[in-house]
Amino acid sequence: MNDLMVSVSGIRGIYGVSLTAARALTFAANFGIFCKREKIVVGRDSRTTGPALLQAVTSGLMSVGCDVIDLGIVPTPTTLLAVKNLNAAGGLCLTASHNPPEWNALKLIGANGMFLFPEVAEEFISEMRREPVWSDWRHIGYLTSDNTAVQTHIDKILSLPYLDLEAIRKRNFKVVIDSVNGAGGLISPILLKKLGCEVIELNSEPTGIFSHPAEPLNQNLTALEEAVKKSGADIGFATDPDVDRLSIVSEKGNCIGEEYTVVLAELFVLPKQKGDIVVNLSSSMLSDYIAAQFGVQVHRTKVGEINVGKKMLEIQSPIGGEGNGGVICPAVNYARDALTGMALVLGFLAEQKVPLSEIVNSLPHYYTYKDKISSSPDRIEAIMQKASTCFDGLQLDTQDGIKASGDNFWVHIRKSGTEPVIRIYVESDDYDKSKKLCRETIGKLTSDLS
Repeated sequence: MNDLMVSVSGIRGIYGVSLTAARALTFAANFGIFCKREKIVVGRDSRTTGPALLQAVTSGLMSVGCDVIDLGIVPTPTTLLAVKNLNAAGGLCLTASHNPPEWNALKLIGANGMFLFPEVAEEFISEMRREPVWSDWRHIGYLTSDNTAVQTHIDKILSLPYLDLEAIRKRNFKVVIDSVNGAGGLISPILLKKLGCEVIELNSEPTGIFSHPAEPLNQNLTALEEAVKKSGADIGFATDPDVDRLSIVSEKGNCIGEEYTVVLAELFVLPKQKGDIVVNLSSSMLSDYIAAQFGVQVHRTKVGEINVGKKMLEIQSPIGGEGNGGVICPAVNYARDALTGMALVLGFLAEQKVPLSEIVNSLPHYYTYKDKISSSPDRIEAIMQKASTCFDGLQLDTQDGIKASGDNFWVHIRKSGTEPVIRIYVESDDYDKSKKLCRETIGKLTSDLS
């Protein structure tokens, strides 16, 4: 668990153990050289190690001649959008997303405002030097700050052509938000108030001391459920520390599940902008149902925001994302964005004029069960090699681990890109079936392995 994870996403580790200031400085310096020593944008979430990591990263970038623009504590999608808007050569997000607070990471952004395409990131990693070539005193970079990125992001969302601001504001939605003491507390209330919402805030202080486990899973959102019920709110929103994932609680005070975030966005956007949907292999079969209603296709990619976003860009898809609550709306940017997700969901509710629970109940019901296997790197490889032998008579997809599909169910087994674990996802039309399939799969994968 202490090993530094280097992947096409960047570097991630436990700060002060595997991810040290020295390693971060060198990595950032090499990224600055890769970006031709030009302007780089840096944003971070609220983790307590953020200021120290920022100092290391900015020192590395400036020391190879890059001018650095520091956005401060902002959501990851805000940083991505700012890279494009500020005409920077690239950017770095300092966030470990949903990982526990002792973790941090450097995520790599291209000039197009998206995370580096996998082939570009692989090129960077292959070229990365152990010791960068430092600039002399005449060519050192400069550090400036920019406090406009949050407002620019909000303005971009509010300018969506199919978002009826007047209709949303007339509803005067009462909304409870849980920002888990991440970056969301600095932007979510502003956006929601501009949409005419009455906002009740939970955990909005960006302390980096997360009020509950950072991943916005149902089991971590009991306080939000209770607050929605107690206040009589119309909806509850929960975000992860860097605000790229959105979970939703209905007016009845029940988590509806991360999968419904992208589904609700699809239902809102597709009548206004028809086109194929893109989601990842682990996203719900609900997207197939939605696509059929509008006569469009579903394209499935490897797990990972950039894989979905790249395919969406390729086919000019109007809406898509990942089933973990990551909505991608290209009209804002090709990036997972919980804030855009909030606006789209409220726009849909304003149109439908019925409670969220009724909308959810009108859709087919599928049940996801997720688990993981933690192990050493060698054992993880052995388990993955065994995965292909676990499924007889099922349709297999091998573009990202192994996905086996049957009649109204699927099982997906893949190595995590953010933790030293194997993730197992199962979806079916019955919760007990999903749970049983997941446990049986783990049993098959781990049997006879010392």
